Amino acid sequence: MKSVLSIVFAVLFCAIHTLHAGGGWPQPKGQGYFKLYEWWVVSDRHYTDIGLIDPNVTTGIFNTSFYGEYGFTDRITGVLNVPLFSRTYFNNSVSATTGDILIPGEAVNSFGDLDLGITYGLIVGKPVALSATLILGLPTGNPDGGSTGILQTGDGEFNQFLKLDAGTGFKLGKVPAYANIYTGFNNRSNGFSDEFRYGAELGLNLFNKKIWAIGRLTGVRSFQNGDPNLAINSTSVFANNSEYLSLSPELAYNINDKWGVSASAGFALSGRIIFAAPSYSVGVFYQLK
Repeated sequence: MKSVLSIVFAVLFCAIHTLHAGGGWPQPKGQGYFKLYEWWVVSDRHYTDIGLIDPNVTTGIFNTSFYGEYGFTDRITGVLNVPLFSRTYFNNSVSATTGDILIPGEAVNSFGDLDLGITYGLIVGKPVALSATLILGLPTGNPDGGSTGILQTGDGEFNQFLKLDAGTGFKLGKVPAYANIYTGFNNRSNGFSDEFRYGAELGLNLFNKKIWAIGRLTGVRSFQNGDPNLAINSTSVFANNSEYLSLSPELAYNINDKWGVSASAGFALSGRIIFAAPSYSVGVFYQLK
């Protein structure tokens, strides 16, 4: 049971903490973007460490979070992601022959791991924007929840993610659009594997600029340098050496020039040590202008 839960959660939290701080474009001075959102996934299957799919007891996580970007200057943007409330759980494990409960289900509610970051615009005001972002993952969540310590809302480690974004705006016919790519290195502590992360994003502004249709491709590759002797590898819901490639479509509707709502889903195209189920997110956002 412990090893299964250790496998199925690991990459989910990596995905949560991979922030997209405006792509290649910092926020202009005094402007910002703020979002309150709910993210969740529930699954009874997972990718194993060799990429196969195995069953597991139904397990889920729900995060209520606040995300914000604010332009301190035209080149420097502050980034914040705060999981205000995080709930993880697994259902009862029931015998298929007798119907008896073999392992009772549990749930943990707490604060999650907080992310603080800063983006610096290396190239601004040009056809191609280039920025560098440093994101610090702070271990403010619960690293050993539940009676056996396998339900967690944080991994108990301090990580530093440094990435480069390059973005450009253009038109597809008469439709405003943008594209962004990024690559970065995530340095993890306490014996966790370091990671190479990369991604691409395409957005189209439709229906007289009322709707953004966005597609994201995100990848994580492990350096396979985690400590195999750490107890956390077998008793934690976070595991080392996790990898995935995911596709995430999103729709954002601008109610007016400041307020809007969004909805997205994430699908793992391939994975190792990750849920074999889609994740979902809905939110409301405010653009400070």
